This record gives sequence, structure tokens and C-alpha cells, in this order.
Amino acid sequence: MDRGLRMRYMQRIERKLNGLPWYVAEFIETKKRSFAPTTLLNYCHDYLIFFDWLAGQEASGASSDEIALDTLEALTVRKAEQFLQHLEYTLGNHKLTVNRKLSSLKSLFDYLQNIAETRELKPYIQRNVMAKMDLNAVKESPETLAKSIDGKILRETEFEAFRRFVMHGFGERHAHESRIRKFHLLNRERDTAIVSLILGSGLRLSEVAGIDLEDVDLERAYVRVTRKGNKKQYVYFSKQALADLHQYLRVRDARYRPKSRERCLFVAAAIGRKGDSRRLTARAIEKRIQQYAAAYGKPSLTVHALRHSFATRYHLENNDVPKLKNQLGHASIQTTMIYTHLRDEEMRHAVDRMDW
Repeated sequence: MDRGLRMRYMQRIERKLNGLPWYVAEFIETKKRSFAPTTLLNYCHDYLIFFDWLAGQEASGASSDEIALDTLEALTVRKAEQFLQHLEYTLGNHKLTVNRKLSSLKSLFDYLQNIAETRELKPYIQRNVMAKMDLNAVKESPETLAKSIDGKILRETEFEAFRRFVMHGFGERHAHESRIRKFHLLNRERDTAIVSLILGSGLRLSEVAGIDLEDVDLERAYVRVTRKGNKKQYVYFSKQALADLHQYLRVRDARYRPKSRERCLFVAAAIGRKGDSRRLTARAIEKRIQQYAAAYGKPSLTVHALRHSFATRYHLENNDVPKLKNQLGHASIQTTMIYTHLRDEEMRHAVDRMDW
């Protein structure tokens, strides 16, 4: 992640911290060296939900940024359970999302009880209610997860079809809509390179958005990305992705006119006559893929589904789970094992197609 993008994330984090108690800001500060800015931003979002809810429960009328440490220490298990129910039933969060938010709170409360110290060398809180709260048991077998992915991904024969649709088909479909067609002609090399890169490497959305020019080695066809946990890793990509990156880079400077200090690989067009070009954000990439997928007739095809598409094809052709784990940046090989079940489904379909 380049310095400019990191600074923008940090500014967003600071804005969110303005609505949170001082000890949350202190906790976030201690994590800046070890956690990616995206992770810290998610933490802040989770804490805002919790402290806003807690402020609404307080008879004192304290705002979310005024919640005292004593209040946290006095939280009962029943009260904490009510918050988790609020997440699931009022806000409609999936059990996995509730688990993530609870994990965020567990990290904060653990810091307050076991790491942070007062001037008297006492912990900020003596009692930690979040340590007593269990994560939801989400009973989804690898087979169930595989089936939920199946049908949302591109099969091997569709890779090139979708890529060509992004480059040509989308514009042809909107040939009589001048504004849409003009926007597509401006960005089609860039968008095709993005699609090819994900389909040819399995990179995450945040990893693609964070790539800088110096991260790409066109000779060796690999890219340096920042993975979860702020770890740097070199990831190989396909020959088709290499060809599409070359085609995009030939038009990048003339078409987007980025300033010399703008080192991001994927650039967004300037807004207005005096606007500057800037890094294409993860949200903008996600939105573009959604537009292409809907027009292609496969609205369930997300950026993450493109990553699943790569992983499924890789496993079908190589049957090497450890290498796939490294390519995808998974922390646990159990996460990668889902693609072995997708492969079983693919083999069944292949046998079915042999029937007369």
C-alpha cells in the first residue's frame, strides 16, 4: 500500500476515532505497526456500532465517546448477549459477521485488561466480560461452502468469454448509449487488465487496489502485494494477465495523465476539467465488476467470485493444495481445502457430460 493511500485510510480512521472513547484510540495506536489500515478501519467501524448501542442503553445519557472504563467493567454477560442479539436480529448480521465483531471486541477488552496500564501499573479494567462470550458455532462443512460457491464462479471455458466481454462486448451492448459507451472506451483496457489479473492470480480486491507500478515485475510476471497481517508477498500471474497489463500500460499515461507522484497501477479518470487522476479504489473496482457481471448475465459474479474462479481452475489443473494456499495467501490450509470439494463437483459434471 503506497503512502498516499495509507494516509487516506489513516484520515478515515481518525475521523471514526473522534466518536469513540480515548482508550479505543489508544488501542488502535498500538496496532498501527502490526495491522493493515483496512483492518484498523474495520475495527473502528465495529467499535462505533458497539459504543453507539451501549450509549443508548445508558441512563446517564452519555454519548458513545464518553463511555467510561467503569461501564465496560460492569457489563454483565446478559448485557453482552443482548448486544450480540442486536447484531444478529436487529441489524441482520450473519453469524460469521457477528463472530468477527465479537472478535474485535475481544481484542479491545483483552488490551484493556492484560496490556494497558495506569500510572499505578494497574490494568484499565479488572473484569473482562468479553472473555466469557463464545463465538457462534457456524456449522458449514467444506462441502456446503463449496456448493454455495458453485454456480457463482466462471468455469474454464468462460474465462476468455468474460474477458472479451469486458474488452468489447459491454461497449457493443451499449452502442447506442453514448455516455456509457464513451466511459467504456476510456477504461476498457484498464478494466480488462484488472479482470485478467484476478482471474490469472487469485488476488484479493484490496490487494489489487493497493498495487503500485514498482510492485509489478513484467519480466517475471509476478506482483508484490500486501496480504492480510500486513505481510508482503510475491504472487505470480498468468500470461493472459501479462498481455493485458502490457496493453493497459501502453495507454495509462496518455489516457489518465497521472502526476509523477501518483505511482498506483490502476488509475481512475480525473473528475472535471481541473480534477486530478487518482488511485482506483477497491469500491470502484467492485462496482465496475458488478456492472460487467450484470450485463454479462451473471449478476452473482463478484470480485471474490473471480478469485474463487481462479482457485477452482488452478486446483483442477494442478491438484496442488499447498501451492494454491500460498498463491491465495490463506493462513490455514483448511481454508484452501474447499476447492478440493469444488473439484469433486467439477469431475461429476464432466462425467455427466459423457452421457448420451
